[in-house]
Amino acid sequence: MKTITTNLFRILLAVLITCCSENMAAQKSKSNETYQNIEFKMDKVKEPLIPKNTVNIKDFGAVNGGYVLNTKAFADAIDAVSKKGGGKVVIPPGIWLTGPIILKSNLELHAETGALIKFSTDKSLYPLVETSFEGLNTWRCISPIYGKNLENIAFTGKGVWDGSGEVWRQVKKSKLTESQWKKFVASGGVLNEKKESWYPSETFMKASVGADQNVRLDLKTKEEFEAIHDFLRPVLVSIQNSKRVMFDGPVFQNSPAWNIHPLMIEDLIVRNVTVRNPWFSQNGDGLDVESCKNVIVENSSFDVGDDAICIKSGKDKDGRDRGIPCENIIVKNNIVYHGHGGVTVGSEMSGGVKNLHVSNCSFMGTDVGLRFKSNRGRGGVVENIFISDIYMTDIPSQAISFDLYYGGKSIAETLAEGGNTVSSKKVPVDEKTPQFKNISIKNVTIAGAQQAVFLQGLPEMNLENIEITNLIAKAEKGFSIIDANGIKITNAKLDIATPNVIDIYNGKNISLKNIEFNSASSKAVTINGEATENVELVSSANLDFSKKTTIGETVPKSAVKL
Repeated sequence: MKTITTNLFRILLAVLITCCSENMAAQKSKSNETYQNIEFKMDKVKEPLIPKNTVNIKDFGAVNGGYVLNTKAFADAIDAVSKKGGGKVVIPPGIWLTGPIILKSNLELHAETGALIKFSTDKSLYPLVETSFEGLNTWRCISPIYGKNLENIAFTGKGVWDGSGEVWRQVKKSKLTESQWKKFVASGGVLNEKKESWYPSETFMKASVGADQNVRLDLKTKEEFEAIHDFLRPVLVSIQNSKRVMFDGPVFQNSPAWNIHPLMIEDLIVRNVTVRNPWFSQNGDGLDVESCKNVIVENSSFDVGDDAICIKSGKDKDGRDRGIPCENIIVKNNIVYHGHGGVTVGSEMSGGVKNLHVSNCSFMGTDVGLRFKSNRGRGGVVENIFISDIYMTDIPSQAISFDLYYGGKSIAETLAEGGNTVSSKKVPVDEKTPQFKNISIKNVTIAGAQQAVFLQGLPEMNLENIEITNLIAKAEKGFSIIDANGIKITNAKLDIATPNVIDIYNGKNISLKNIEFNSASSKAVTINGEATENVELVSSANLDFSKKTTIGETVPKSAVKL
């Protein structure tokens, strides 16, 4: 009997070891997949190290139901594990009303399936703090989830974090259904009939006048900002100047402004999360990764009111003075259902962006798919960007957009106002001049867009070395290439409604190879601009560029090679 028991134990132990080994191998394989085919050297992102201690908020007096404020219960639970060196705070199923949650190092907040953490609509619970918003140094209401100068922070579980953004935001009538609009008007607040907008309060409405992207540059002291407290809506999650931060599993939704804002984080992981905001929510970004190093964003979904996955590094002088780029970023296997941009770089990129890999992402109905934006005054260099295997459907404006004349509005609004106009006026190049260069985009499918590709640099600082390879696009308009140098379009199959498929203005060293399209127009390719030179058009088997090209009067024939 002893021998049989011993043998059985050995068999079970062998099975257990085998299973553990296979599980560890699978996890390692899955981890290695994240770093496959990355075009730049990058250390593996470190996960947070959380001690084994565990507490439950119910043990500290938390009351389910959404009618009792549990701010103290959350704080006491966090303090309890912190005194032990850190650990996990469990939020069980239920509706848990709370004020701001202040994070501490070595902390995991685990929201179990069925848990809804609802942040209070009482704005007096959110005191002002010095922070950065829209890339500028300013004062803002403290975020519902806030932490600074921390290490080892994790958000796990399948629960929901809700920022109660409906009481913080301005809303435009044009973005609502009739019943939604009536509900907002009936809720109180202030109605501006001329602008057809609803504001949470008269203070908010007055404070918004003259603001630069929701930041009042004319105010300097905390007392001055306190007078417009109601206007200073926070991001839902603000974690700053920290190391080893992870979001894995939960839903983050209904934020007052941006949803998740990691600022100056080293080793950041965002995976398996769902980020939601109402599509009408102004500045309702999904994820704004700002001045961070070593980042993974994968296997997540976004359905938001502004840009979805945003890469930033500060705005204008404040961003340049900070001088911290966003670098070493992997964005893989994500879905965006709605947003102004699927993956966006800028417009706050004054500290620079480099080493960005984006692959296997789907954008469905986003205002723009791949969106790069900046303006004179920013400064900063965006370089070494590698994008591949992108799938887009029903894009109402530009599927791929580079706009160096960004004016703070969505592309749909910009186009409606006659934006994206060509300007040949140069200004001196200095530290305020933004630069976008060395960008590769390949294996892109666009099934419906207002325009397939829009590339617009500055006359004094052209877009430089942008390659688009293996593009399949169905759109109303094709390519606009303006103030750009070293653009290479190779292997493109275009189904374009308008006669002019490719428009080039002030383009230098442009290469178009193996382009197929369905247009029979004699003006398939239009070339113009005094600065245009060295444009090479190489036909595919079914396309004769020499018969389908119109060269503008300011461009000599010698500038174009057919």
